Amino acid sequence: MSRDYVLQPFQPPAELRIDYQRELNAQQFAAVSAPVGPALVLAGAGAGKTRTLIYRVAWLLEHGVPADRILLLTFTNKAAREMMQRVGELLGGDLSGLLGGTFHSVGMRILRRHADRLGYRADFTIADREDSKDLLSACIVDAGIEVKESRFPKPEALSDILSLAANKQRTVPEMLASNYPSFLPIEEQIVDVANRYRERKRTTGAMDFDDLIGLWVRLLREHPDIREMYQRRFQHVLVDEYQDTNQLQSDLIDLVAGAHHNVMAVGDDSQSIYSWRGANFANILEFPKRHPTARVYKIETNYRSTPEIVSLANAVIAANTRQFSKELKAARKSGAKPVLAVCGEASEQAVFVAQRALELRDEGVNLNRMAVLYRSHFHALELQLELTRRNIPFSITSGIRFFEQAHIKDVAAYLKFVINPADELAFKRLVKMLPGIGGRGADKLWNEFRNLCPPPPPPSPLAAAASMTEPSDNEGLLETPSAAPPFRDPVAPLLVRVAPRVPKKASVGWAQFTATISQCEGPDTCNDPAALIRLVVEAEISAYVEATYENSRNRLEDLDQLASYARQFNSTVEFLTQLALLSNAETETNANTQEEERLKLSTVHQAKGLEFDVVFVIMLCEGMFPSGRALDSIEGEEEERRLFYVAVTRARSELYLSYPLLRFAGGGGNAMQQGSRFLGELPKNLLEEWNLHPAWGTASSSGFDSATNPESPQSADAADEPF
Repeated sequence: MSRDYVLQPFQPPAELRIDYQRELNAQQFAAVSAPVGPALVLAGAGAGKTRTLIYRVAWLLEHGVPADRILLLTFTNKAAREMMQRVGELLGGDLSGLLGGTFHSVGMRILRRHADRLGYRADFTIADREDSKDLLSACIVDAGIEVKESRFPKPEALSDILSLAANKQRTVPEMLASNYPSFLPIEEQIVDVANRYRERKRTTGAMDFDDLIGLWVRLLREHPDIREMYQRRFQHVLVDEYQDTNQLQSDLIDLVAGAHHNVMAVGDDSQSIYSWRGANFANILEFPKRHPTARVYKIETNYRSTPEIVSLANAVIAANTRQFSKELKAARKSGAKPVLAVCGEASEQAVFVAQRALELRDEGVNLNRMAVLYRSHFHALELQLELTRRNIPFSITSGIRFFEQAHIKDVAAYLKFVINPADELAFKRLVKMLPGIGGRGADKLWNEFRNLCPPPPPPSPLAAAASMTEPSDNEGLLETPSAAPPFRDPVAPLLVRVAPRVPKKASVGWAQFTATISQCEGPDTCNDPAALIRLVVEAEISAYVEATYENSRNRLEDLDQLASYARQFNSTVEFLTQLALLSNAETETNANTQEEERLKLSTVHQAKGLEFDVVFVIMLCEGMFPSGRALDSIEGEEEERRLFYVAVTRARSELYLSYPLLRFAGGGGNAMQQGSRFLGELPKNLLEEWNLHPAWGTASSSGFDSATNPESPQSADAADEPF
C-alpha cells in the first residue's frame, strides 16, 4: 500500500512590494489573494477584470511562485502582452519565464517541442486561412468532385464546417446534421474530403489554426509522460474571458490543470454571446461541478457606467434563469436616465440618431466617443442613408459596407442584368458563378451574347426632358423618380441561343440561369425589386451562398432583409440607383476626407470589450433583437438577452434605446413592429420615454460640416447635400 506525500518548499514570509488592499477593492482583493485550488472569478461588466488578473499574477510571483510555473491563457496576444507588461511595471522584475498568450500561440510553442510524437517535424508550417483554403481545394480535386456542379461546399464554406466540428469536439456528420442539413445528401463526400485534408496536412507538414489546439489536446491525452511534465510545470493556470471558451479549449485547460487543479477562470457568464462560433456557455456555468472544491468570487463594482445605466443593466439580465446571481454597483456619480425613443418608422429612427448625435457633438462629445449598436448589420440600412445625407462621417466595424458584401453584389448583379442586358460587368459576374466558367470563358460568352443583342433604343424626347427636370423641394436628396425599364424584347431567348457555346460542365447551370432570367423578366416581376430579390434567392442564390461563403446563415438572413428593405422603392431602377449612390458616397468619404472623427456603427458582437460615452441601441423589435431565429429555444433566448446586456453595458454616460413602430416587411408594405420582449421586462421608472414629433417641412438640422463651423452661412438645405 502506498500513498502520495507532497513536499512543500520552505517559504519565508513574503515581503510584498505592492499594497494589494490599497490598490484593490475588497472583492478584487479576495480573488487576487485566493488560496491554491480551483477558483472561478465572475467579474461583471466594467468591474476591473483585467486589473484583477494582473494583480493575481503579481501576487503569485511575490509569494514565491516562479514565473515559469505560471501559464496565462488569453484570447488575444495583445491582451497577454499588456498584462505581462503591466505586471513587469508593478514588480520591476524579469518575466521572461512567464508563458502567456493565446491558446493558439502557446499551443504552437508546445507542439514545436513535441511534434515528432504526432508524426510531424519540429519545423512544421502553420497554414493560415488562405493556405487552408488552397489545401482543401487540392483535396476536392483529388476526390474528383465538381464543386459547382454538385453544389459541394467551396473551400471557404467547408473550412467553416470542419473548424466548427473541431472546436465543438463533434464529428463532421454530427455537425452537418445540426447546422448544415442541406449538405446531408453529400455527407460521404464531405467526410472523404475532410479525411484527405487531415492526411494532406500531415504529409505536407502543415497545421491549421484549429490543429494548434486540437493536436495539443491529443498530445496530452495520448502521451501520459508529456501530460505529467506540463502538469508539474504549470502549477497555476489563469484563463481570461473564460465564458468564451469552446469545448476543445475547456478540455485543454482541464488536462493541463488535471493534477493540482490550480486553475483560475476569469470571466462573466452574463457576457457569453459567441455560441454561433463554438463557444460553450456550459463551460463557465458548470465550472463548480467539474471542480467541486472551487471557490467562486464575484466582482460587482462597476467603474464604467453611471448608476442609472448600471441599474438598467441589472434589470436587463435579471430574467435569465441559467446564470450566477450578481448585482452590479456603480462607483460613478449619478447621470441622465437611459432614454427609450419609440419611432414611427425606420427612417424616423435614423433621423433621431443622426440629429441627436449632432446635438451631442455640439455639446462637446466627440463622434469617436459615440456608437450605434445593433443585432445585425442590415438593421442599420436606413441609418447609413441618413448619415450620408447629412454628411456625418461614420465607420462600420466589419470594414465592409452592407451593400458592398459579395453576396449582396451577387444578387444586385441579377437585378442590373434584368434592367440593363448591356451591363457587361453584371453578365460576367453571373456567368462566372457557373461551373467551369472563368474570366476567359465569361469574355467569350459575353461577346456571343452581345452580338445577338440589338442596340438599345435612344431615349424618347419625353424621357430626355424628364431626366433634365429639377427635383422638387420636398424630394429626398438620394431619391430618384420612379422609373420603369425601357421597353425591349426579352433576353432569355438570346441566352438559349448562346447555350451551345457554354462548356458542358456549365450546361445544367446555364439552363437554370436562363429560366431564372426568364422569370425575372415577367411584367409583374421585373419592376418590383423585392419580388426580384426573393425570386433570385430562391432559384439561384440560396444554394450558391451555402456552398460558397462562410457564415452562410447570416448571409441568407441579410438577403431576406434586403428584399424587405427593397419594398420601399417604386421601381428596380430606383432601388439600384440608391445602392449606387450610397456606395459611391461612402467610397468618396473614405477616400477624400481627412476627418478622423467618426460615429461608430457596429454589431453588438463586434463591440464587446469596448466602451463609449454615448451608445444608441437601435431596432429593438421583437424578431430582430432578439433575433427570431434564436427564439426556438430557452438557451437561444437567454443568449440574446446576454447580448442586450452587453450592448447596454458599453455605455458610460448616456444610453438611448429605440425601435420603429413600422418597417417594410417581406409580406408587402409596412408591417407593425412590436417592441422587443427585453424592453417589456424593464421597470418603467428606469427609463425616460421621449415622444418624437417629426417636423417634416421645417428646416432640417444642420449637417456635420455646419456643425463643425457654427458660423458657416450654409443653409439648412445646403447642409444636407451629400458631399
